[in-house]
Amino acid sequence: MGRYYGAEVTVVEDGGRPARFTWNGRVYGVRRILDHWVTVRMDWSPASTSEVPERRHWRVEAGTAHAQGVYELRHDTSTGEWLLSRVWD
Repeated sequence: MGRYYGAEVTVVEDGGRPARFTWNGRVYGVRRILDHWVTVRMDWSPASTSEVPERRHWRVEAGTAHAQGVYELRHDTSTGEWLLSRVWD
């Protein structure tokens, strides 16, 4: 079962893909990308820009030295913000 978080994370990218992320002071190395999709909606766009924002979603297998799991990361291209959206047990 998955849990929703919406927590900000720091992501290091490799060619536009997440390579590792930091959450709660721990660094998680991405071992495998399981899925990737993009969502686009005009109502997310700030009024000051005509740019259509994208949210890029990455479902990854990642872990620390002590544990691994499946995590969903979301990248908002208009703000550059990364969120940890969901964690699967």
